[in-house]
Amino acid sequence: MSTRSDEESTVAAVERGQSAERSTVSAVEPERPTWADDRRRTRDILDLQDGTGPIPTLDGPGVLAALRTSRRIAIVGASPNPWRPSQGVMRTLLAAGYDCVPVNPYATEILGLRSWPTLEEAVARTGPVDLVDVFRRSDYTPDVARSAVAVGARTLWLQLGIVSWEAAEIAYAGGLGVVMDRCTAIELRGLRVGP
Repeated sequence: MSTRSDEESTVAAVERGQSAERSTVSAVEPERPTWADDRRRTRDILDLQDGTGPIPTLDGPGVLAALRTSRRIAIVGASPNPWRPSQGVMRTLLAAGYDCVPVNPYATEILGLRSWPTLEEAVARTGPVDLVDVFRRSDYTPDVARSAVAVGARTLWLQLGIVSWEAAEIAYAGGLGVVMDRCTAIELRGLRVGP
């Protein structure tokens, strides 16, 4: 039977480039954020709030325009679990008349809609999306931004608490509008708009 210390030494050996003679660890806990990670995240959020980031992000009127001109919204990180924020937001967007496309490789259906494993596959099978609404940790968002550019979306929207200047720069360089640390459902309710 494998103990926690056995798993840790196996992972450590693999990270050092050494072969591990024991069987590979089936599940390793995700790394916890370090003090430096927390400091970077705080700095990124403050830069966004102060408007001192490396690229411009959409403000109130820009957010309004993004919501008014969007008809199809890909929800990257949509969850089949009703208590997850992504499902509540998706439910709100659907009720407001938006066509939502859930993207989650671990789900087959969310709120009665087929879920797609990737943004690229969702667009290839169902057609273009206007806005990509992201419910993923900030370190995953640069790849989502690349996908949003590749599929021709108009806006990359990172949800509350998610700020990634790297993702923002990728999206902006690809011609997309960028929204970070805002919730589509909250903005929708506050602005009282729909497609």
